[in-house]
Amino acid sequence: MTPLPEPGRRALIIGYGSPIRGDDAIGPLAADRLADEGVPEGVTVLSRHVLTAELVEDIAAADLIVFIDAVAEGPPGEIRIRPLQPDASALSTMAHFLDPRELLAWAETLYCHRPRAWLASVAGATFDYGLYELSPAVADALRPLITQVRGLACP
Repeated sequence: MTPLPEPGRRALIIGYGSPIRGDDAIGPLAADRLADEGVPEGVTVLSRHVLTAELVEDIAAADLIVFIDAVAEGPPGEIRIRPLQPDASALSTMAHFLDPRELLAWAETLYCHRPRAWLASVAGATFDYGLYELSPAVADALRPLITQVRGLACP
């Protein structure tokens, strides 16, 4: 796996999820920590509750994207890194947020640009209401997740 952008290239990290739904907060929490700790020049970190069409321009301007999210499948705390490809058929079931593959497809269609993209996900244990309240397994995965995202996006 050689995801690092070339020198002078731009990387974008987008952590997303609901901060009031337990382990779903892992995406924004990881993004906030990365931003607080600092990232190299050329790396932008965004923390969002949901993915929206307004992100397409930022995605099209980057050479490498890392999305960070929680997933419901898998043993709690398990970190998975997988490459993403644009997929216009990857429609979200809710009209107010989008799937990362759909955003990549929009960037490719509208801007003729297809950045390399990865999804760094953590399997959650609970998605009950609770402001930034991670389960123990997901809380333990936060630091290793940040380390893996840095390895993907930060030269």
